[in-house]
Amino acid sequence: MRFMRIGLPGHERPVLAGPEGRHYDLSGITGDIDGAFLAALAEDPDLVPDPSALPATDITGERIGAPVARPSALLCIGQNYAAHAAESGSEPPEQPILFYKSPNTVVGPHDDVLIPRGSKKTDWEVELAVVIGRRASYLDSPADAAAHIAGYAVSNDVSERAFQLEESGGQWSKGKSCATFNPLGPVLVTADEVGDPQGLRLRSFVNGEPRQDSSTADMIFGVAHLVHHLSQYLVLEPGDIVNTGTPQGVALSGRFPYLGPDDVMEVEISGLGRQRSLCRPA
Repeated sequence: MRFMRIGLPGHERPVLAGPEGRHYDLSGITGDIDGAFLAALAEDPDLVPDPSALPATDITGERIGAPVARPSALLCIGQNYAAHAAESGSEPPEQPILFYKSPNTVVGPHDDVLIPRGSKKTDWEVELAVVIGRRASYLDSPADAAAHIAGYAVSNDVSERAFQLEESGGQWSKGKSCATFNPLGPVLVTADEVGDPQGLRLRSFVNGEPRQDSSTADMIFGVAHLVHHLSQYLVLEPGDIVNTGTPQGVALSGRFPYLGPDDVMEVEISGLGRQRSLCRPA
């Protein structure tokens, strides 16, 4: 299944994206695509009926919101692709690097991204987002992770590198939690439809020029490892989002200019859709 949230910020309605570009209203099933709905779906896979039993809805011309309502936690993994670690000037990590973004950074896949005041080093990062569907704590093994994953989405972990690395005081969150710094979507694709999350192509573009082109097969720590690992240190709740890291090809590498007003970012992951974000001043 492919879930969407359609409408103005704060007034999105839940939608099922069906075959042949058709869309179906889920408001009779749930008020939103949120943690409570995802937890219920994990317990009852038949909660959402066949599209033939749902009313059709036309989303033409409407805003596409993030496919998951504001999560309780937005957890991010740093330097999870060896080539990206190298372009950042670091050795590949021996354990997953965890940092947090403020949940209010999550915006729709085509919403504007605001360049922060004083920013000179705003950067893009295409990432696979893992959406949690069942509470996960102290999982016994990575094999247990699959039962706790609702699905996957395209994420852009926008970063301000000077705030992150030069003005950080040793932590990264200043450069990660600026307003609009996590476009998400357009769809949440359930795990059964995605299949193996370690075989997805990730790409990013700035003003139509290619920047990143890699595969989730190149992750240092795969999705199952990450969910199991995180569950040893914290409790993952339904609706939480885990950004799993970005491949090489970001501006931090020194090979490309940083973002500025009127630049256009586009990021995509095979089978999960494509985003387009216009940068403008905060």
